[in-house]
Amino acid sequence: MPNKKSSQLNLLIDQLDLNDHINSFLNFFSREASLYIEGDQELHFRYIQALEQIEFNAPPKISSFGTIKNHLQKRGVLQFGQIFEIVKIVRYFRYFKNRELDGIIGQWMNKFIIDERFTEIEKYFTRDGKFEENLDENLFGLGQRIREHRNDMSSALKRMMSSSKLAGYLIDTQVHFVNNEDCLLVRGGFNHVLKGAVVGRSTGGFFYVSPDSILKSKEKIRFIEQEREAIFYTYAKEFSSKLAEIQPFINFIDKEFDKFDNYQARVLFARAKSMQIIKSKKDSKIVLDSFIHPALHNAKPIYVDFSKNILMVTGVNAGGKTMLLKAILASAFMAKYMIPMKLNEAKSHIGSFKSVLAIIDDPQNVKNDISTFAGRMQEFSRIFEHKSALVGVDEIELGTDSDEAAALFKVILDDLIKKGQKVVVTTHHKRLAALMADRDDVELMAAIYDEEHRKPTYEFMQGIIGKSYAFETASRYGISNAIVNEAKAVYGDNSEKLSLLIERGSQLERELKQKHSKVDEKIEDLRKKELDLKNQKETLYKELEEQRFALKRSYEVAIGEAKTAARAGDTQSIHRAMDKANKKLPAQTKEEPRNIPFNVGDKVKYQSQKGIIISMRDKKEATIEVEGMRVRVKTKHLKHTQIMKHQPKTKINVQVEKRSGLKCDLHGMRADEACEVLDTFLSDALINGWDEIIIYHGIGTGKLSYAVKNFLIAHPRVKGFDDAPQHLGGFGAKIVTL
Repeated sequence: MPNKKSSQLNLLIDQLDLNDHINSFLNFFSREASLYIEGDQELHFRYIQALEQIEFNAPPKISSFGTIKNHLQKRGVLQFGQIFEIVKIVRYFRYFKNRELDGIIGQWMNKFIIDERFTEIEKYFTRDGKFEENLDENLFGLGQRIREHRNDMSSALKRMMSSSKLAGYLIDTQVHFVNNEDCLLVRGGFNHVLKGAVVGRSTGGFFYVSPDSILKSKEKIRFIEQEREAIFYTYAKEFSSKLAEIQPFINFIDKEFDKFDNYQARVLFARAKSMQIIKSKKDSKIVLDSFIHPALHNAKPIYVDFSKNILMVTGVNAGGKTMLLKAILASAFMAKYMIPMKLNEAKSHIGSFKSVLAIIDDPQNVKNDISTFAGRMQEFSRIFEHKSALVGVDEIELGTDSDEAAALFKVILDDLIKKGQKVVVTTHHKRLAALMADRDDVELMAAIYDEEHRKPTYEFMQGIIGKSYAFETASRYGISNAIVNEAKAVYGDNSEKLSLLIERGSQLERELKQKHSKVDEKIEDLRKKELDLKNQKETLYKELEEQRFALKRSYEVAIGEAKTAARAGDTQSIHRAMDKANKKLPAQTKEEPRNIPFNVGDKVKYQSQKGIIISMRDKKEATIEVEGMRVRVKTKHLKHTQIMKHQPKTKINVQVEKRSGLKCDLHGMRADEACEVLDTFLSDALINGWDEIIIYHGIGTGKLSYAVKNFLIAHPRVKGFDDAPQHLGGFGAKIVTL
């Protein structure tokens, strides 16, 4: 007797036109099972997804273990068929385990540890469930004897059929097996030539007769069969006793197979029908992309965004409104039970609902003695008992005055939303649609009508109230044009204009709300950006102040160190103190290299002097001519400029004694690096008009001193050089005359 819950489920399946789909799905189960998988749905879905990645054979059909487990608990004796049901499950799980799969399926199969006592039982059954008699010497011998007696019976019957006395009564020359008896088919009057028992009649009125001559062999076979049955019973008793000892193992595989059966049925059904398995998400949003209701063939895919609380579908009669409602409810139902369906899985989203409820059929009939509207009110009253449900109502205005119903159903829908329900409604009620259209949580959808070809398109457009096209539908289904035209005249232009005004007014109101919403979003976005910029400004100002303070402090420390250096007596102490002061200064940021091209003949500026490039070694080094003197410099120190022609000036030679104050420190440099620095240093000194300079190279190993000496000897503008006085560095420095 089906319980109330299963009856309600079957009614919903019938209302949503899912009967054929569900029945086809249930055929993929190995044993009878419910649609819902008890337990953690997320975990179940993970196993289903893992199983989808594996190619596997379907399990055999297996009966329920209810009677088997009851017999074992009471220490009863199982039949071989019942024992073989257990064997089939174990063999199937062994097939999976031997594949040594990775992931959660492999981990699951590793939990199946088969008891050796069960292995001893299993070996006695063939692949098709027959008892392996060859493993028992007595059974094998009894089987041989039975076959011998059957051969004797067959030979005796063949001899009878070849008898000339019986030939006139035989209908055919073959041995028939009727009611577990070997017999011949003969016509009436056979008792004069054949003694035996009639075991049946044919459709032609002839007799199936088992001859007395083979009774002796039949008795022997029956006696042997009794011996066999006694041996079989002994085995069944022994097997049942062993199975009772490992009943926890049997309970475990029974429970795990139920789970696996639910998984494999969904996976194989989805593969066979080219469908997708989708699980409901933890919200109430429904977005369907390319969904096709299972009951429809060659149907147009459905695209719908039902993110709000109410979806109100209006529009042309017979335009697919009811099927859209059923499609939305069916998708939620199938996602709840993880039943495969056709849709774009990547772009679809189906929320979770405690229950799916449908008010679709007209409740009025002779038996229940209730009107359509009263029946609808009863169904609505039951919906109020639910929470977090998806409710579908087809033709909500059915059975009563439209104006009164509009006000009533508006309040009913408002209250359902307060209770957490999500409702999809089909209606021709323009007034109800207009009343609900001003709500932010209501989505309008209209069935589209092809006015040119005068037929529905079975497509839908969101955001508008649709027209019912009652007159056009009547014409399409056979009502004469004269009647339709007269009805239009009765309806009148004013009513038509009023309907259009309601539709247009509702549409304009929704568009205005959408624009207001977008403006509010932009204002909020600008406010957030303004606040973000303000925070960034405050952060940057704070960082700048911190850096300014640190820089000021660094320079104060460096200046203090420099003052200390100035008070030092000897040159080495001054150098050490100045080095220490330099280290206190903040690190200088390196200039980014400039990619400014220079060519021979370009007019350039080097420090305070202007000249012309007369040669280029590479892109990084050039030789320039400055007032008749050639200098080799790095291009990074050059700038493009224009050389102004000097006006003739009167030259006055004034003898001024020039004293050197220019120093070059080469301490710590390699010989080649020091020569490059010294070359630049001498060029700068010549440009600035210095006639005497001092070069510090240190003593050390003498390599740097030797390199500097050779460089000065080779330089064309060096007049002479000598070691510096003791107080200016002695042997570690050179005084150079230019």
